[in-house]
Amino acid sequence: MSGTLYIVATPIGNLEDLTPRARRILADVDLIAAEDTRHTGRLLLHIGAKTPQKALHDHNESEQVELLLKTLLDGKTVALVSDAGTPLVSDPGYRLVRDARAAGVTVTPVPGPSAVTAALAVAGLPTDRFVFEGFLPAKGAARVEALRSLAGEPRTLVFFESVHRIHACVADMAAVFGGARRAFVGRELTKMHEQCVTATLDELTERLADGSIVKKGEFVVAVAGTGRPQASSTDVDRLLTALAGRMPAREVAAVAASATGERTNVLYSRLLELQADDRR
Repeated sequence: MSGTLYIVATPIGNLEDLTPRARRILADVDLIAAEDTRHTGRLLLHIGAKTPQKALHDHNESEQVELLLKTLLDGKTVALVSDAGTPLVSDPGYRLVRDARAAGVTVTPVPGPSAVTAALAVAGLPTDRFVFEGFLPAKGAARVEALRSLAGEPRTLVFFESVHRIHACVADMAAVFGGARRAFVGRELTKMHEQCVTATLDELTERLADGSIVKKGEFVVAVAGTGRPQASSTDVDRLLTALAGRMPAREVAAVAASATGERTNVLYSRLLELQADDRR
């Protein structure tokens, strides 16, 4: 039988955030595939584990996957970790997980810290629907083009950004999305010098410029979406009419509500009105 590949979330700053299950698995597996063995070595020293490591990063993933798969197919257990947070979220590991699953290897998540969810939890922005965009392009023109493609996105947007580009990035967001758009900058989340600021994009740009948001460390940026686009009453009526012949009225209203953002009971009443008009 093949072994198990564990996808282990590790702290994004505060070492106390390592879960007891993650601690146990990192100590018990046969091998750890680590983005940076030196970084993970410090974590292993902290928990008193001496598990062997093998480097798995962006520059060697294609070569290492075959070796790691052989280890797993030989019945060994492997834990995949990134430098911080949940692996594969803007970190290496996709090829390994994909190929392990294709080979019939059991792949098990060991959930825990994530900079994405940590930022959303404290940003004060809508979290019922969001989209993670990772790192924007480093070049200014490409970054602006990417932001323009997201300008009409109704969901909350979440980005990672480096200390070297954070000011330019937020300034570009203000220019493309509008300076009045609400947004959040999280710096060094869970670490000693954590800083969390929610304000308009214009205000965040100013605070980065004057140093009140310190340009040091790692950053997560969340930006409010545009809000759900409103369908016209004519479009809603057409949708209700098109669905009415295919499903019961209550289901029609529920499906239309999901598509338009209108309340289900309002759409149900409107459908009954349309059907009454047709019978006249």
